[in-house]
Amino acid sequence: MGANISGAMVDRDEGGSPLKPRLGDIPESCAAMVLALLDPPEICKLARVNRSFHGASSADFIWESKLPSNYIFIVEKVLRDATLLNLQKKQLYAGLCRPNPFDAGRKEIWLDKNTGGVCLSMSSKALTITGIDDRRYWTHISTEESRYPTVAYLQQIWWFQVDGEVEFGFPVGTYSLFFRLQLGKSSKRLGRRVCNSKHIHGWEIKPVRFQLTTSEGQSVESRCHLDNPGNWVLYRVGDFVVQNPNAFTNIKFSLTQIDCTHTKGGLCVDAALIYPTTVAKEIRSCS
Repeated sequence: MGANISGAMVDRDEGGSPLKPRLGDIPESCAAMVLALLDPPEICKLARVNRSFHGASSADFIWESKLPSNYIFIVEKVLRDATLLNLQKKQLYAGLCRPNPFDAGRKEIWLDKNTGGVCLSMSSKALTITGIDDRRYWTHISTEESRYPTVAYLQQIWWFQVDGEVEFGFPVGTYSLFFRLQLGKSSKRLGRRVCNSKHIHGWEIKPVRFQLTTSEGQSVESRCHLDNPGNWVLYRVGDFVVQNPNAFTNIKFSLTQIDCTHTKGGLCVDAALIYPTTVAKEIRSCS
């Protein structure tokens, strides 16, 4: 009887031979289990294969496993929009992968679309810059080359110091912090990008110093010369490790060149950025 029932359930061709199983015959529940093992870009690719995979690709349990462990904190405490939690997890993931401003637009948070890693940026207006209110030294200039409307531009100064601080509940992992800087002031002329290097001076004499400390006692310091005029460069400040996802990590960081034997100038300060270290490696290899 079992053989008869089994044979009756098998689709056959015109010659009576059993048809070979097709990819579209996979139940959605099985397809979903397969998709759960993949990275987000691979899930989106397989969703185009057939209806079974397309339907399975929207399963909440798949996308909740791709969201960072602190996604509820990000939605409720950082973005302050608990209604986002009513979305399907796939929609929530997509929304968090876009830049989401907070702190009056001075900072942004987003997820790396390939890994779900948490990324942060802090604009020049979220940093403490010595002399920023004195227009003899600094100005805020409009730009289309930043995720923010303006960047801080240094014309000339003796004591150069930029400090930043952020306290955040990061998921477990290793993170890298960068300053995004450019020597020279870029603009557009007749539709073409040009860079004014008029005020660039002093950076070749001595290196700048980068420092990073955390509330867990981690400390990093490095020095390097600023170079590559006319191009935005990500300067690595250092890495830090988060081991407790339930505690806030306080990070203090700085960029200084305080040798007052000479002036320095012609520098644009865009932002400080924090990436998971694995994501940072990909970004730097493409820049």
